[in-house]
Amino acid sequence: ACATFLYNLRQGMYDIQHGKSKVVIVGNAEAPVAPEVMEGFRVMGALAEDEQLKALDNSDCVDNSRACRPFSTNAGFTMAEASQFVVLMDDELALELGANIYGSVADVFVNADANKKSISAPGVGNYVTVAKAAALAKAILGAEGVKQTYVQSHGTGTPQNRVTESHILNEVAKTFAIDKWPVAAIKSYVGHSMSAAAGDQLIASLGVWQYGWIPGITTIDHIADDVHQSNLEILTSHKFAGEQGEAYKAVVLNAKGFGGNNATGLVLSPQQTLEMLTVKYGQECIDSYKTRNTPVAQIAKQNDLAACQGQETIRYDFGSEVMDGDSVEMDQQSLKLSAFAQAIDLPTVNPFAEYSK
Repeated sequence: ACATFLYNLRQGMYDIQHGKSKVVIVGNAEAPVAPEVMEGFRVMGALAEDEQLKALDNSDCVDNSRACRPFSTNAGFTMAEASQFVVLMDDELALELGANIYGSVADVFVNADANKKSISAPGVGNYVTVAKAAALAKAILGAEGVKQTYVQSHGTGTPQNRVTESHILNEVAKTFAIDKWPVAAIKSYVGHSMSAAAGDQLIASLGVWQYGWIPGITTIDHIADDVHQSNLEILTSHKFAGEQGEAYKAVVLNAKGFGGNNATGLVLSPQQTLEMLTVKYGQECIDSYKTRNTPVAQIAKQNDLAACQGQETIRYDFGSEVMDGDSVEMDQQSLKLSAFAQAIDLPTVNPFAEYSK
């Protein structure tokens, strides 16, 4: 559901932490703008429709550029399409390769809603995930450091979301003595891309640490009366975060899916990540990393410029090197695929030996 990207991010993180992988490509792509899908959500009353938007603005004309209005007087969400992918890498390998480090995943928390009367109605699970993310931020950054975080909210633009999510965030902010927790909502710009939505949130947040601004919710001109905000700073305009976003050490990504699928991730800034890596590996190692990173960063910059100018080259490789049963060689210790040089080790050690006769 709408939290799928964070579920995938957590799985990728776990695979690296448990030594199953060194590099994991994590992402989602969804294209739900199709008549059947749109009609299903329309029948549910979940979408912001033209007549409702006209009524909100007391106008005969609809302003579709302001269709998604998180935490304001609103009518529903706006369906969108997206494809978002990130590369997770073992920290030692990232340093060895001189890879660009845009941040690090501290953890992703998942919790269901327990008993519910409605599939689509929010429940208590999101209180658990947001509280865990904030508690981890405090554990890593300290009581003052947790105040140098902000929230990239689920922020769909529905009347129910503005009340329930704001209450969750506000209560957590109170608990952790955060007076004005900044809250952004990227769906106000790109709409709701369903399974890829948290990917939109993550990419926007990584951009804060590149360009120094947290995007405000500029589709709204007021905050609704029923929104809980005593300890929140719901951003109605862009917020400066330092030249490279250094004023904020981490971001809390929040996602809520129908059926009670709640996920909240804590992502640390590149500056905070590098500080921690320096403690772990030493300054000499980090200096060597920076030397290796210089040409890598330059190549990445050139590729980014080419993409922005429409000069990127898309590789389409379909149907080549397709393997079948004849491509497999195996013995009791390993399995070899013809298209790959390295064999796959098979489990040969009983992980439950102490319990086995």
